[in-house]
Amino acid sequence: MQDNATEVTAAGIARLAGVGRAAVSNWRRRHADFPKPVGGTETSPTFALAEVEAWLRDQGKLAEVPLRERVWQQLSGHPEGPVTALTHAGCVLLLIHDRPTVWLDASAGSDARLAAMLPGVLEEVLAPRFGAAAAVNTSDTVNSPSAVNSTPPVSPRAAVRAPLGPELLPSVPLLRGAAELAAELGARQAFEFLLGRHLDANPRQYTLTPADLAGLMADLAGPARTVLDPACGTGALLRAVTARADQELYAQDSAPELAALTALRLALHTRAVVHGSAGDTLRADAHPELRADAVLCHPPFNERNWGHDELAYDPRWEYGFPARTESELAWVQHALARLKDGGTAVLLMPPAAASRRSGRRIRADLLRRGALRAVVALPVGAAPPYNIPLHLWVLRRPEKAPAQPEVLLADTGQFATEGRGGPDWRAVREAVLDAWRAFDRAGTLQERPGLARALPVIDLLDDDVDLAPARHLPPATAADGAEALTAVRERLGETLRLATGLTPPPADTAQPARWPLTTVGELARGGALVMRTGGNGGHARVPVLTDHDVIAGTAPSGTLPESDEEAVLVEPGDVVVPVLGGGSMARVIDDASGGAVLGRSLVLLRPDPTALDPWFLAGFLRGTANNRQASSYASTATRLDVRRLQLPRLPLDEQRRYGARFRALDEFERALRHAGRLGNQLVRGMYDGLTDGTVAPD
Repeated sequence: MQDNATEVTAAGIARLAGVGRAAVSNWRRRHADFPKPVGGTETSPTFALAEVEAWLRDQGKLAEVPLRERVWQQLSGHPEGPVTALTHAGCVLLLIHDRPTVWLDASAGSDARLAAMLPGVLEEVLAPRFGAAAAVNTSDTVNSPSAVNSTPPVSPRAAVRAPLGPELLPSVPLLRGAAELAAELGARQAFEFLLGRHLDANPRQYTLTPADLAGLMADLAGPARTVLDPACGTGALLRAVTARADQELYAQDSAPELAALTALRLALHTRAVVHGSAGDTLRADAHPELRADAVLCHPPFNERNWGHDELAYDPRWEYGFPARTESELAWVQHALARLKDGGTAVLLMPPAAASRRSGRRIRADLLRRGALRAVVALPVGAAPPYNIPLHLWVLRRPEKAPAQPEVLLADTGQFATEGRGGPDWRAVREAVLDAWRAFDRAGTLQERPGLARALPVIDLLDDDVDLAPARHLPPATAADGAEALTAVRERLGETLRLATGLTPPPADTAQPARWPLTTVGELARGGALVMRTGGNGGHARVPVLTDHDVIAGTAPSGTLPESDEEAVLVEPGDVVVPVLGGGSMARVIDDASGGAVLGRSLVLLRPDPTALDPWFLAGFLRGTANNRQASSYASTATRLDVRRLQLPRLPLDEQRRYGARFRALDEFERALRHAGRLGNQLVRGMYDGLTDGTVAPD
């Protein structure tokens, strides 16, 4: 009965049956017994999940539906919303993880019996895992719909509380499905899957900290028994902490629903006691007496309403009262206030916090008293917002003021990559940790040109107190500028000679050809090629070929969230076409890119080698007139309808003649692109060398 309340969209039905949205629309038109909508809107109706499953089963279309997809549909269509459903599922998965026999006993009877028993057994499990803070749910807990949508209260409260039986009754079908999924995947993996799908379905609601960045921040903080994240988000930073005996994790977030999900996630991830709290950390700190070994924090940026007026006399402002525009410096001082003497804090900061004039007095005091130990500039693309090179601040609560303090400044911008897959994290990690550990041991560091140096604090205490690393680091060319530029010049000369050899011969004048034409759509219907669209990540983490990679001619560099839907893998000889942007581009996949996942906004054409030459196909698809004829406008973006692209009907031998010429043009284009990069590198190096004195003008 309860499962009838769970609703599913047409897209969800398509995923359940493993078909496209068009098939669901056809079923609704052709089958009079197809379930009627029970909610939603006229253009986006929803259907009762139980009725849909029964209909699909009667039609023989439900047999191959993965268990995880069915559980996800139960969660996403829950009558109280997906957050409440996910919280209930997380509580039960923690019960299954810690006391599987108790779950087996409770779930053996009816749904009503299970809902009545669960609050008591959940309380017994939640209390020890959450520091005895979990209790039977009351009207103001995070599991009630009104609490999820309301403004967070001033007073902090426990993030997770055991829900009451009446609240659990609508969730029982979901809980049984989650238990089945836990038997298949494990309780932790089952929750990670459901939480990951929820985060992917609501990307604008959550700011995620990439796992590589979280790991780097945890390693900078070092081993710790007590760790605090006062703006925990989805818990990425605390999950990256190295586990140790008797560990305690403290997490707080202003969003009650997110605090609950994160506390459950951490409890399933580790055996440590998790002190999870919901509330505004700056206004209502849940852990005012805590003195932690380490604090990790990815605070919200550029907040104006952080409590400036209410908190003017707060004892946390040891280094100065932050201006209204300096919310990040409020988080810095909160982190220092919650550290024990000698404890370490690592915060992700916007670059403006290192140089804004409104924060210079606080920055100066942090330097003078030895609290700020390092500022590390990350490459572009390290974390959202991806177009800005964010900073890491490493702080230590000083036991005593150092006699001659120095601060480490590092810039890892050189490890940014051309693609959209983020920076070279291995290089970033090695460079930052090596420099930090050497500096932490000795209190100073031998200069590493272009990468890191230790600077006396007195050198930074000017009118601006500007801590941006790039403004204090000499360029890398200072060490071997002339020699490096000579090598670049030699490579450029070789590339230009290669490009000259690849230059197309003079073109012969010819009359416009009048070939019989066909379209990509007709070729696909006739079986001469297979057409696929990209955008699904699949289960395995495989490099993703993006539209940017295709246009720039670079290696696969993207990522996609994991998905139950099968990813499309490219093979050598495939032709890949971007569909957005209005440009004419088609790329033939080589051996180096084979096996990558086809990314979003890309269409793959896999020609039958007995009917179509791939280079012939790609070459004619790049024609400007052809591209213009097949383009349309969706809002302000130009979109290419690949099916309408035309190419001539030619015998295979004639196709190969054209294909050989198109392939030679592709090699020439690659050589020119490489020469351009080398030329830019040489020009920039010459400017830098001449201006810093490492290259003579003669």
